[in-house]
Amino acid sequence: MKISQVIGPRTSEVIEVPDPEPADGQVLVQVVASGVCTSDLTPWREGPASRGDGAPIRLGHEIVGRIMATGPNARGWTGGDLVTGLGDGGFATRAVLDATAILPVPVGVEPAHAIGEPVADLAEALGRTHLAAGQRVAVVGLGFMGLGLVQLARDRAPGLLIGVDPLPAARRRGLDLGCDLVFAPDEVPAEFGQDPGRARDQRADVVLEATGVTPGLRTAAALVRPFGTLAVVGYHHTGDAMMDMDLWYKAVTIVNGFCPDRTRLMRAMREALDLIAARRFSYAPLITHRFALDEADRAYDLMDTRADGFVKAVLEPSR
Repeated sequence: MKISQVIGPRTSEVIEVPDPEPADGQVLVQVVASGVCTSDLTPWREGPASRGDGAPIRLGHEIVGRIMATGPNARGWTGGDLVTGLGDGGFATRAVLDATAILPVPVGVEPAHAIGEPVADLAEALGRTHLAAGQRVAVVGLGFMGLGLVQLARDRAPGLLIGVDPLPAARRRGLDLGCDLVFAPDEVPAEFGQDPGRARDQRADVVLEATGVTPGLRTAAALVRPFGTLAVVGYHHTGDAMMDMDLWYKAVTIVNGFCPDRTRLMRAMREALDLIAARRFSYAPLITHRFALDEADRAYDLMDTRADGFVKAVLEPSR
C-alpha cells in the first residue's frame, strides 16, 4: 500500500509499505477519502523534529473507506461496506479501524460528504451548550468548523444567528449557510458586543468560538451575554490562550468543546450522519478542494494561508 508521511517542515512524501492486517475487532478498509484537518497543521509545519524522535509523521484521522477484510470478532461488518469513523493513518490507500468506532455511510451520500469525525466533534460540543430554539447564537470564525457549526445551530431554530469573521468571502458563506447577520470582528455593532445599551442589548445567549486563536476568544467573550454560554470549539494547540476575565463578572458558563471520550463521539457521529442523510447538514459547500495522496502539502498550504475560496480539502488516494 501507499502512505503519505511528513519527513520535514512542510514536506511530505509517499512511500510503499506492507498492507496492514486487521487484528481482533478490527477491519481493513480501502481509503476512499480522508479529510485534511487543522489540528494537524502544527506537526506539518514543524515536521518530525517537533516529536522528539525524528520519525516521520503519518497523519489523517478523518476517514471514509470501503471494508476489504475483517479481523476476528469484527461483528456486523462485511466486505464492501462503506464506512466512516475514528482512526488514524488515513493519508494512505489502506487503513485499519476498530469495528466499534465505525458507522455506515448513509445511502446515496458521496463518501467525501460523509466524513464522520469532524461533524461528530462539532455536534458533541454543540450538544453540551444546551442551545434551545429561539435563542440568540453567534459563531466566531467562519472557516470549516465555524460553517459546520452554523449549519448545526441553524437546525435548532435559533431566534437570531450571527457570524463573525475577518474575511468577506467567509462572511458571504456564512450568509449562504444560514446566518441572519455577519460582521467583521472590528465592525460588530455595540449592541452585540462590548458596549450594549440597556434597552437594546443583543448579546448572544450562546457563542461558539471556532477560530483557535486568542483574538477569536476575545471577540467571542465580548459577544456573550451575562449568564450566557461560551463554547470553545476551536483548537487552541499550544501555549496559553488568554481569556477575558469579564466572563467571570458576567457569570458566563464556559464549555470545553473538545471531547476525549470515544463513546460520546460515536453517539454524536450517529446523530450527525442522520442529519446528513436527512439533508439537514451538508458537506457539499464545505469541501472545496480535492487532492491526490501525493498532494498533501498543497492541501495543508492552502489551509495554512486560508487561501481565497478554500474551506476544506480531502485527499482521495485513487485520484
